[in-house]
Amino acid sequence: MKKIAVILVLCFAAFTGRTQEKNINYNPNAKKDTTKKSIRSAAIGKIGTANVRINYYSPGVRGRIIWGGVVPLDEVWVTGAHSATNIEISKAFRIGNKTIPAGTYAIFTIPSKTEWIFIINKNYNQHLADDYDAKDDVIRLKVKPVALAQPLERLQYFVGNNKISIGWDKVRIDVPVKIVN
Repeated sequence: MKKIAVILVLCFAAFTGRTQEKNINYNPNAKKDTTKKSIRSAAIGKIGTANVRINYYSPGVRGRIIWGGVVPLDEVWVTGAHSATNIEISKAFRIGNKTIPAGTYAIFTIPSKTEWIFIINKNYNQHLADDYDAKDDVIRLKVKPVALAQPLERLQYFVGNNKISIGWDKVRIDVPVKIVN
């Protein structure tokens, strides 16, 4: 009887895991959506020989003022919704002049009108920026935002071409990433 219960629990866990994976949106801007909720999303790709996965919740513009409105300027932002966005990377990597070991980290930003600060933080299991502590920062890198030709209704991360990009509304930032072999 115990064996049957264990097998049922394992089957349920496997089924639940597959169901949750199906609920992940890999391109939140691919089609017009009507939900007001932030969509569970992921960006998956390769940088060099490393596998990269970014897990995040994608909020929508929905007619709101984003920069200086929904997202305050010059404050730490979780760069997503609900919980800290995290990045999983399979090999050591370099951002700016800092080499970072393979692993899982949180991504935060501090947006401003002319310059953003991109942050990799050790504490990847956080709720919004509530638990954020700068002492856990691995790197901070200043990047320039660029205007998008076409606005993005939903926040979206992109992985590839030796960079991580984040776009939302009318703005995108690109963060150069180099894999350390």
